[in-house]
Parts: sequence; C-alpha cells; structure tokens
Amino acid sequence: MSAFPADASRTRTLEGVLWMLASGLSFVAVTGIVRYLGTDIPAAQGAFLRFAFGVLFLLPTLIPVLRGGFPPGALKVYSLRGLVHTFAVICWFYAMARIPVAEVTAIGYLNPVLVTLGAALFFAERLALRRVLAVAVALVGALIVLRPGLRELSSGHLSQLGAASFFAVSYLLARRLSDVAGAGAIVAMLSLTVTVGLLPFALLVWVPVSATQLLWLALVAVFATLGHYCMTRAFAAAPLTVTQPVTFLQLVWATLLGALAFGERIDPFVLLGGGIIISAITYITWRESVLKRRASASIAKEALG
Repeated sequence: MSAFPADASRTRTLEGVLWMLASGLSFVAVTGIVRYLGTDIPAAQGAFLRFAFGVLFLLPTLIPVLRGGFPPGALKVYSLRGLVHTFAVICWFYAMARIPVAEVTAIGYLNPVLVTLGAALFFAERLALRRVLAVAVALVGALIVLRPGLRELSSGHLSQLGAASFFAVSYLLARRLSDVAGAGAIVAMLSLTVTVGLLPFALLVWVPVSATQLLWLALVAVFATLGHYCMTRAFAAAPLTVTQPVTFLQLVWATLLGALAFGERIDPFVLLGGGIIISAITYITWRESVLKRRASASIAKEALG
C-alpha cells in the first residue's frame, strides 16, 4: 500500500516538469515573436501594446481588485513596482530586437541571482557563505556569456543587463506586496500600472502599426500569460528543486529558435555560461529547500515535546 503515495508523488513530479516545459516554450515563443518584429516598432510602443492586450485579458481579475480598494500603503508599492517594471520591459524589448535570442535568455537567468542579492541588501535576509559562492559562480557564468574585453558589448547587451536588474527590483517589490495582497491582484495591478507607465514613452516614439503587427503583439500577450500560468501550475505540482533545472531547456529552445528561424550562430559560450548560471540558481534553490525542511522538522519536534 505504501507504493500508492510514491506513485502519486512521481506523477506530481512529472506533472511539474511538464508544466515547466510548457512554460519555457511559451516564453521562448514570446522572445521569438518580439525578435521577428525587430526594430520596426519602437521598444516602448511594442511593450505598451503587449501590456495593453494583457490588461484586456486580465479585466475579470482587475475590476474586482479596483472595486475592493487597497490595503494601507499598497498603492504606493504598486505604483513604484509599475514604474520599475516599465523600464525593465522597455530594456527587454530593446535588447530582444538587437541581440541573439539565446543571449537574451542567458542574461535573463541573472534575475534570481540579483533577487538573492537584493533580498540580502534590502530585506536583511541572511546571505550564507554557500549562497555567496553560488552567486559568485553565477556571475562567472554571466561573464562567460558576455565575454567583455574579448568582444564588443552592444547596446542590446547593456540593455538586457539593465532589464535583468529592473526585473529583480520588481520581483522584490512583489515579495513585499505578497504580505498584503493575493497573487491575482498583484499580477493584475502590474499589468495596469505598467501599461499606464509605458503610455507616455510609447506616445513619444509612436509609429503606425499594421493589423498583422497588432495580431503578433496580441500573441505575445497570450504566450506571456500562458507562460506565467504554466509556471504557477509547475510550482504547485512539484518542488522548485525539481522544476528549476528544467528552465535550462528554455536556453536550448531559444538557441534552436535563433539558429533555425533567424540564422543566428550557435554560441557554445552562451550555452556554457547559461548552464553555469542555472546550476548556481538550482543550488541556491536546493539549499533553501533543505533549510526549510530542517526548520519545519525542528518546529514539529518541539511541538511533540
């Protein structure tokens, strides 16, 4: 009879891996479409249209949030996060149109590393020696991807580094909001505040867009929403220690997409650096999981006397 729980656990683990695979493919579809659109649409305008479509998709969630009001101080944090995220998506759209898909993906892996550093700086979270070493390894991986001094870094590379930094700040603000608001409200308000934040930047550079371009940007919103949904299902089905390594496949898909669809050269240094970053992130995730289990076991032991 003990086999049944084990079988159920394996089934849930496989389910989590499959959801994470679907999430990675969805996000690669996002990057592929934006890469395909290229520089015909300015970065701020493309980002604005993508988030505007996202607001339409999230209206069923957004309307109750706006009607229900906000906890004290939450609106300021929502607004600040929207502003930071606005700069992040502008930088991301700019980079995506100018550097290979695989490089955008690999540099984007720095987000969790920067979040770890930010949590230690701003939330006074303990940064143990093992986590410091893992962060250092991840930064070495980033240097392998970028190879400063061995090649010229373009504005696209610098923009993606800026995007990773801004996204990290956005995630830290989301962590603060999670104490007073639900996940649905946080996602819906992010779409609204970023759309409002992008509007003035988009108007400054606005160019005519075709119906086809609008359709592609609507698909970006669809795939981005689907990617976040699949990621949420993956986290619910299996531990992060299982799903985190699967995210490396996103770099593989991105590399194949860049090579097959856009004729981009497969760069082994990007794959190597991205793999090192993901390994470091996976180690940090595993260590946090071990510490949480120990803490839970200690609490349970004390409760039993």
